[in-house]
Amino acid sequence: MPSSSTALDIRADFRSDTLTRATPAMREAMASAEVGDDVYDEDPTVNALQERLAAMAGKEAGLFFSSGTQSNLAGVLSHCGRGDEFLIGRTSHVLLNEAGGAAALGSAIPWPIEVDETNHFSADDVRAAVKEPDQHHPVTTLLSLENTVNGHVQSVDHVGSLAGAAREHGLAVHLDGARLFNAAVALGVGIEAWAAHTDTVSLCLSKGLGAPIGSVLVGDRASIGRAHRLRKMLGGGMRQVGHLAAAGLHALDHHVDRLAEDHARAGRIAAGLSGIDGLDVVHATNMLWITPQTEAHGALVEHLEADGILATFWAPTMRFVTHLDIDDTQADLLVDSFTRFFSGD
Repeated sequence: MPSSSTALDIRADFRSDTLTRATPAMREAMASAEVGDDVYDEDPTVNALQERLAAMAGKEAGLFFSSGTQSNLAGVLSHCGRGDEFLIGRTSHVLLNEAGGAAALGSAIPWPIEVDETNHFSADDVRAAVKEPDQHHPVTTLLSLENTVNGHVQSVDHVGSLAGAAREHGLAVHLDGARLFNAAVALGVGIEAWAAHTDTVSLCLSKGLGAPIGSVLVGDRASIGRAHRLRKMLGGGMRQVGHLAAAGLHALDHHVDRLAEDHARAGRIAAGLSGIDGLDVVHATNMLWITPQTEAHGALVEHLEADGILATFWAPTMRFVTHLDIDDTQADLLVDSFTRFFSGD
């Protein structure tokens, strides 16, 4: 589980890119936003955000949600009826970290597909997972994808091949794009390149983009129409939501290109740790997956926390995430802390 910041003198918090705090300029944009009642479709700022993200993704419409979990749930259930099955990678956030909402609230059945060490599966894996028409089987209606997955970028061509396999069997395609902008910046392409292969995409604003709240689901008008009703059913309709949407618009203006800084900073840390024996380091966009020798894990966690460093200290592998509130000084602090621990200083 992630460390808690309670009673610790925090010098660098690498637990997640959800920890970012609104910048002064973002707060000013939020305070001055023009607002209305979004349940009446009268909030001009959230409408502008929805339209902008839909256009960026090459989709017809968008819908603001309070969280990525809620937008993913509405996205999945906009394509699945009760008892329908959806295919999904075994390490995906929708499967593992969203409280089983699609099954619990929509009676949609997830079918996990095994993945490799970079969280990829193949078009043939999709084809093999689709159920043949039979009275004993659920009906497979959806392929649910994610990009990035644990920081690993799924290329446009790869997503296209997976979507192509899904289309062969008449499946819809949903993409959890919580960190799709990280993938876009890493490869130097627009998000529409991936969205072109999907029916719906969930785009989070409160991770690397640095907004405090919000996710937007984009797609064709029919899918977003179904999602709109689902949002209301889930209690997700809000009123003067433009104050939150303004943060998202500010992030799109100022925080997309700077994601490259997060990726570079994670690379800086990886390079600094590369010479330490007994430490396995995997760098993927703004994430580092660090696995020490088993016997060192507990003492290393205590050492890092004593140095004021927080991360997600799973065992045996730890996760460190760079973000808007991590600078080079903090990155170097982390490398120095690891170096001192393994040198015995």
